[in-house]
Amino acid sequence: MNYRYGVGALCAPATLFADSLWIAGGLYGNTFALRRLEELFAAEQGESELVFNGDFHWFDVADKAFAEIESGVSRHAATRGNVETEIGQPHAGTGCGCGYPDWVGDEDVVRSNRIIERLKETARRAPGAAARLAALPMYRIAEICGQRIAIVHGDADSLAGWGFSQEVLATPDGRKAAAATFRAAGVCMFASSHSCLPVLQAFNGAGVVANNGAAGMPNFAGTAYGLATRIAPTPHPNAVYRMQVGSLQAEAIPIEYDTDAWCEAFLGQWPEGSDAHASYWRRITQGPHYGVASALRAA
Repeated sequence: MNYRYGVGALCAPATLFADSLWIAGGLYGNTFALRRLEELFAAEQGESELVFNGDFHWFDVADKAFAEIESGVSRHAATRGNVETEIGQPHAGTGCGCGYPDWVGDEDVVRSNRIIERLKETARRAPGAAARLAALPMYRIAEICGQRIAIVHGDADSLAGWGFSQEVLATPDGRKAAAATFRAAGVCMFASSHSCLPVLQAFNGAGVVANNGAAGMPNFAGTAYGLATRIAPTPHPNAVYRMQVGSLQAEAIPIEYDTDAWCEAFLGQWPEGSDAHASYWRRITQGPHYGVASALRAA
């Protein structure tokens, strides 16, 4: 129950109102991405909101890094992802709470479960952190130009759901299931993350899923930037790709952080031979086997 809300809960009234909305899921403890994201967001014109959409902690096992992420996220709105849920209210047997699908290898699952245990130790040394993270909502509803957007870490039913992953949305059954959720939630758009790879998928007038992948890691092969979702009536000049949703633009904005500094900081916390290094170093330095053309999907 600490992970599931059900699509009907998303019919709740909006609590965020803005001219532009930025959503950054999967910061993963990258303090340099945090700093660059806040710089980009500060340049936004008009009334704007930045939402950290879960899993903002992960690699930040050093006390100083954890504190910087906590401080930065606290300046803005946030939802809790599975990482924050397990820090705030750990559940026996759930590990990292990622809810990994079958295509994720067993070794990655085991390493993730060990990563979260080390991160919990860091959180226990941070006064009040666990209680604050446990109190974060599982979702938020925003309204921009009269249009409702559901901000969910996972999918329409669960903060650890994979229904909005690029893999599931590549299947007919996955698209059919996702298309049904817009009317049930009373929204024109879902902004998600959790599954680590970005996708901007349209559904024949029903709505759009905007999954930003990861704000704190590269999302495409041969790149070195994270992504945030921006939703606004006017386009951003630096968007990697965008899609029109009614009167709004849904865009993927690159977060071009200091890669060299981040790699040094990562290695200081997760040296070669560690669990996070084994699972993530290749992606951090080379990007995943995924391209921009695969992320932008018309109906």
